[in-house]
Amino acid sequence: MSEDNLKTTPLHRVHERLGAKMVPFAGYAMPVQYPAGVKTEHLHTRAKAGLFDVSHMGQVRLTGADAAAKLEALVPGNLQALKPGAMRYTLFTDGAGGILDDLIVTNAGDHLFVVVNAACKEQDITHMRDNLDCDIQVLEDRALVALQGPAAEVVLSRLVPGVAGLSFMSAGSFELAGAECFISRSGYSGEDGFEISMPADKAVEIAETLLNDDAVAPIGLGARDSLRLEAGLCLYGHDLGPDTTPVEAALEWTIGKRRREEGGFPGAEVILKQLAEGAPRRRVGIRPDGRAPAREGTEIADTGGNRVGEITSGGFGPSFERPVAMGYVASHASAVDTEINVIVRGKPLPAKVAALPFVKANYKRG
Repeated sequence: MSEDNLKTTPLHRVHERLGAKMVPFAGYAMPVQYPAGVKTEHLHTRAKAGLFDVSHMGQVRLTGADAAAKLEALVPGNLQALKPGAMRYTLFTDGAGGILDDLIVTNAGDHLFVVVNAACKEQDITHMRDNLDCDIQVLEDRALVALQGPAAEVVLSRLVPGVAGLSFMSAGSFELAGAECFISRSGYSGEDGFEISMPADKAVEIAETLLNDDAVAPIGLGARDSLRLEAGLCLYGHDLGPDTTPVEAALEWTIGKRRREEGGFPGAEVILKQLAEGAPRRRVGIRPDGRAPAREGTEIADTGGNRVGEITSGGFGPSFERPVAMGYVASHASAVDTEINVIVRGKPLPAKVAALPFVKANYKRG
């Protein structure tokens, strides 16, 4: 897609005013970084609060009788157990057990609020429309921002009384800047924080109000990626895809007890067999020695030179000034502290399998 054909979010003029470097991402012009730079943005989010424009993601409203039960037919998550205001991370799977996308589903009371990835938005909406007997409303008139970091609660509480009462993976309707917003205590940085769904015509006012707080800085895609990597969180199209099962991806925790017992979701036979017997490979954390990062696509070998896997996400971890990565390795090489080599520019460099996440999550749990 040419730059002339890129979509823009309701916050596009804010990004331009702030001097953002804009890049194509999932069909949108998105800020990859601001003048402060990726490292500064990353560390600011870990120390204070960062504001991310995630309006390119898909926001969908599902209504109709038994919507949760119907959506369960497409995912392995236990959605019927969601109480009003509760959220769940789950996965669209295919008949072979592969992952079509990861998504967040919230019981918003009279409907389900579903957020899907920008790159998969159109196919996800088509998938739901082809398979669900529900009213499916794509919320094109909504913007979405994430406020992430240890200062997020203090900042947002000044503007939204009562929002501090939310715990991790819960949500509710609140008034902000005179608009009804749907606010969840969630995000993809490993830090405490919130995601705020708002009318698109209020996005600039709300973003500017948040940015007026000295604790808040704008954060681009570059730092968003390094933050989620340190937090051990997957990026669809890199760490997850149709060739990856939930068990291989170390996401079996998303499959509730009832779903394990009953099945009834795409790929259940493959996925439940792997739950019982193990998967042939496993997503793991990787700590390369030295300071040379191992990027996506880097081969992983055992100490005897035999290929055992591949890096799917890799870069430099600003929080501890060293490279970090995630990837898939054969199950026999997946134990923490297993010595491996990453093949960087044809040269084997020593590394070890590491526990995920690399940084401890700072979520506010109930």
